[in-house]
Amino acid sequence: MTQREEELAARELLENPERVGIFLRQQRWAELAALVRFAQRDVPRELAQTDPALYRRLREQITRFFLRGGDAFSLEALEAKIRTPTAAHE
Repeated sequence: MTQREEELAARELLENPERVGIFLRQQRWAELAALVRFAQRDVPRELAQTDPALYRRLREQITRFFLRGGDAFSLEALEAKIRTPTAAHE
């Protein structure tokens, strides 16, 4: 995935948190890893100046992601599943 594709996937999941469970069942590890990476990096501070409404919305969505247990996701484990797709079936 390109960086832009990762951002779009992460923002889609933040906007629609009910899809996280669906992505888990579908073993869409790359998109889930993109979500975790995006949330861990947090919203760029310069966005507060260039697009305050988007900045607030993303901050709220990331906060909700972590409040719903998003910190339980292991980025390292998701990336390992991406590298070794057979590990998903173990």
